[in-house]
Amino acid sequence: MKKLFASTILAVGLSAFAGSVQAAECGDVTIAEMNWASAGVAAHVDKIILEAGYGCKVTLVTGDTMPTFTSMNEKGEPDVAPEMWVNTAREVLEKAVAEGRLLQLAPILSDGGVEGWWIPKFIADANPDIKTVQQALEHPQLFPAPEDPSKGAVINCPAGWSCQISTANLYRALGAKEKGFELIDTGSAAGLDGSIASAFEKKTGWLGYYWAPTAILGKYEMVKLSFGVAHDKAEWDSCTAVADCAAPKVNSYPVSDVFTVVTQSFAEKNPIAIDYFKARQWDNQTVGQVLAWMDENQAPNEDAARHFLATYPDLWMSWVAPDVAAKVKAAL
Repeated sequence: MKKLFASTILAVGLSAFAGSVQAAECGDVTIAEMNWASAGVAAHVDKIILEAGYGCKVTLVTGDTMPTFTSMNEKGEPDVAPEMWVNTAREVLEKAVAEGRLLQLAPILSDGGVEGWWIPKFIADANPDIKTVQQALEHPQLFPAPEDPSKGAVINCPAGWSCQISTANLYRALGAKEKGFELIDTGSAAGLDGSIASAFEKKTGWLGYYWAPTAILGKYEMVKLSFGVAHDKAEWDSCTAVADCAAPKVNSYPVSDVFTVVTQSFAEKNPIAIDYFKARQWDNQTVGQVLAWMDENQAPNEDAARHFLATYPDLWMSWVAPDVAAKVKAAL
């Protein structure tokens, strides 16, 4: 009996020791919970998987693009920015990577952050000849202006958004006014979203600016139109994105690179977590559907993360080893 008791104590002790070793291998992790939905959900997905699957101790800290990047670059904290839109900090990020302070890992958005002019899928299906913005502008009757249905409408961003400038410049470059279109200012984010919701409810056409991943594009099927030209960065920086540019040209929106960024010191201390971050990515359609669920249910980031893990097991289980996936599933 004494031998059995001793062996039991030894087994429990070894089990606890193994668990503590795993926790030590991962250790403490600080993750930026950015103040937009897709990044906030990603932070909670990371927290759940790292804690349940790898034994990490995760702390979420409030973040935003430039403040988080600056803090990581200068102070080495937080350890992880799950969704860093690197176009806004490309040069300084490349320098930080070259100098060994930061690492750029997997693109969390596998298809990048996208912007452009969109139309409802039901309009695209009914008019298969419309593939480009120019082709859409040949049919003002399909996209009636809310105040004057005899004219077409191009729906713009609210004042103060950079996309309001680019959309206005592209409207002029395309000669949309001469083709019977008005440029409509939606006034607010809610107004922009509401215009899309209204178009789907009334089954009327809609043409204008939007971006992905977002809850609206997760809820309403939209098709992004081509501008018929490649993105010209020099033209974009000198004119397309500049207010009141004198002679704008037709241009395409850039695809935004969206990566997971970690500190070099964290990578050296936590190779087990780095393997996960090198594998973890999802696409805009999946993110949009999660955000649509989140919006419909008025759910916080953590609930949306748990919804994702419960709804898309085939995706997230591909990021981790089978034994890690089993632990995460058991914790849900």
